[in-house]
Amino acid sequence: MSTSHTSEAKFFDLHTTGIGYLNRIREVKPRGKGKPFMAVAIAALHGSTDEVEYSYIDCNVVGTDAEKLIRRCQEAVDAGKKVLAGFRIGDIWADAFTYEKGDKKGLPGASLKGRLLFISWIKVDGETVYEAKPKDSVDPDNSDRDSARNSPISDVPLHQSA
Repeated sequence: MSTSHTSEAKFFDLHTTGIGYLNRIREVKPRGKGKPFMAVAIAALHGSTDEVEYSYIDCNVVGTDAEKLIRRCQEAVDAGKKVLAGFRIGDIWADAFTYEKGDKKGLPGASLKGRLLFISWIKVDGETVYEAKPKDSVDPDNSDRDSARNSPISDVPLHQSA
C-alpha cells in the first residue's frame, strides 16, 4: 500500500507475477477520445510442469521499458516464434462480454485483463534474448549518457538475424 501524510491519494497494489507466452501484440486505437496504446495477450503458465495449464490475460502495456520490449518482440511473435517472458501484471480484473459471432454467438463470456508493468526476461524459441538488470547493479559513477547507452533494453538484441 502506498500512503502519505499529505493529501495524496492512497491506493492498494495488486501485482501478479509469472511466466507466459506472448501473443497478439498490437497497437490499440480507442474509438473516440483516448491515446493509442500497446496491448499484448499473455498465455500465463500454471499448474504442474507435467500438465501445464494456461490462463489468458489481455494486457495494456503501461511501463515504458515494457512497451519498448513488447514492440521489439512483435516481429518474432508475428513470425510464429515461441516468445516466453517473465512478467509482472498489475490490477487484474474480469471483463464480461457477449460473443458476437461464431458457435458461441449470443452467449456470455469473460476474459482476464490487466496492466503489463514489467518484463524480467524474454526467451525466443528457447534462447534467452533479454534479462533485466537487478536494480542494485546500477553503477553510481556512470553519467546519464553512459547509463542510457548501457540500458538493459539496448544491451541484448532481441533475436539474431538468420
